[in-house]
Amino acid sequence: MLLPDNIHPDNSVYYNGAIVLQVLQNNGNMELFELYEQAKSVKAMSFPLFVLCLDWLYLIDAAILNSGEVQPCS
Repeated sequence: MLLPDNIHPDNSVYYNGAIVLQVLQNNGNMELFELYEQAKSVKAMSFPLFVLCLDWLYLIDAAILNSGEVQPCS
């Protein structure tokens, strides 16, 4: 759920996805695990939550994964 009502908003896919997208836009194309480490340094998140964020960013056409490299969409 993107905006659950039973947890803090900063634990949602929506909020963490925004952090991942911000890191990606600031740095351009990044390797998957490098992006995870950078995003985790901004806000602690688990790897499964990070993957859910990438799924959400892909679904809204904000990022794509190409051969292990994550790229922001224009």
